[in-house]
Amino acid sequence: MLALKNIEVLYNKVILVLRGVSLEVAEGAIVALLGANGAGKSTTLKAVSGLLGEELGEITRGAIFFRGERIDGKPPEEIAGLGIRQVIEGRRLYSHLSTQENLLMGAFLNRSRMDTRKRLEEIYAYFPRLKALSSKVSGYLSGGEQQMLVIGRSLMACPRLLMLDEPSLGLAPLIVEEIFRIIREINTAEGIGVLLVEQNARAALELAQYAFVMEGGRVVLDGPAEKVKQNEDVREFYLGLTGVGEKKSYREVKHYKRRKRWLG
Repeated sequence: MLALKNIEVLYNKVILVLRGVSLEVAEGAIVALLGANGAGKSTTLKAVSGLLGEELGEITRGAIFFRGERIDGKPPEEIAGLGIRQVIEGRRLYSHLSTQENLLMGAFLNRSRMDTRKRLEEIYAYFPRLKALSSKVSGYLSGGEQQMLVIGRSLMACPRLLMLDEPSLGLAPLIVEEIFRIIREINTAEGIGVLLVEQNARAALELAQYAFVMEGGRVVLDGPAEKVKQNEDVREFYLGLTGVGEKKSYREVKHYKRRKRWLG
């Protein structure tokens, strides 16, 4: 469904952020994109959705295909019209509008032309908490409620690919568990593909079927999620586990200096 082929991204015509990134998301699959801050994960999503220009970034090499059509170079609104939605990090809302008004804004480019009210009820079925808060001004929602709202708003357009940028950021573990459960439910019920950028590697690998790990603007490891989870470097650097599966102490993590094998 989605394929990135050797993508390079330059910011301000000087800073090379992505260095030949290639990855794929199959139709209806959940794929995790893992990596530390600055690895290039968010830039990868913006390259797909066409939002690089907002930050003086540009694709200088490579190509991006969605369902067989080349999309790099297309404007964001045209890419969105093809069925791609990105939920940007930071829970960006129309904070002066109500919960329901925010959701209705998401139906502007409803690619399936489904009745808006019917789709709204489907979103409320996934997120019952939003229905109870439908008339509340969205700026006063909790962090978890706002995250549910921005995901629900993107789903109002009936996308084929949903790209989520750090949906667990700043949220309590129980809320993260609930949101990831709903993402799995949506994927199963509607076959919507998901490209998930996450630093919470444990939660992401539990949800995804396939995973890519990025370092320094490159993909350094990929494979089925269960196999990636068993990789020694992933266990130590991303899951905080020792070689025998025990949790590392803070002292061990702080002073651990062995280089990752993929950087050797």
